[in-house]
This record gives sequence, C-alpha cells and structure tokens, in this order.
Amino acid sequence: YEMDLTGQCASDSYGDTIYTGVGGILDYIRAASLAADGKGKPIIAMCSRNHEGKSTIVPYLTRGSSVTATRAHVHYVVTEYGIAYLFGKNLRQRAHALIQIAHPDVRESLEKA
Repeated sequence: YEMDLTGQCASDSYGDTIYTGVGGILDYIRAASLAADGKGKPIIAMCSRNHEGKSTIVPYLTRGSSVTATRAHVHYVVTEYGIAYLFGKNLRQRAHALIQIAHPDVRESLEKA
C-alpha cells in the first residue's frame, strides 16, 4: 500500500507488480461518503511503513503503480501516528497533513521532496 503526498492511493500494485485483482476501495470510499444518514466517513487505515520498512507515504507513487483511489475521493487517512483529513484541502495542505502522520524517521525527507 502506498499513498503519495497529494493523497492518491495505490493498493493493488507496487511498481509493475500486481498483487491483487480489481478491488473495491473506490466503491467503499464513494459509498461511505454518500451514506444516506450523512454520517459516512471514508477512512483509509494504513501502517506508516510496509513489511520492508519503507514508508507508505511517499512523495510520488512508485513508477508503474496504479492509482486505486484518486486524491479527489480520499477524505480521511489514519496511521499509527494520527489522522489526516484531506477532503477539500489544496495540495500543499494535503502534503502537510500526510507528513504529520508519516513515520517520524521520514518526515524531514518528505518535507524536502
């Protein structure tokens, strides 16, 4: 799983390697945001690092990765370091919010990216 600083998600592939079939992340996000009671919260929960110890919040998606949830659809992102609310924010605000919930060891490098 990978998310760039604009909020785009790649969850079914990493680079040119596909790990899953077509998933339902976009359906889930759209359904949650359109909940009939108005209380739907589309939340993407992820670890700040993957199983290889690499940051899952990156300046740009790995070349070849496919976007499974566009930045226009992502509302909330949660890691073990907090919650970022991205909906309606500009690109600079999105990047700042995501850096705040990234692993502390990579925050400085993300700020410089």
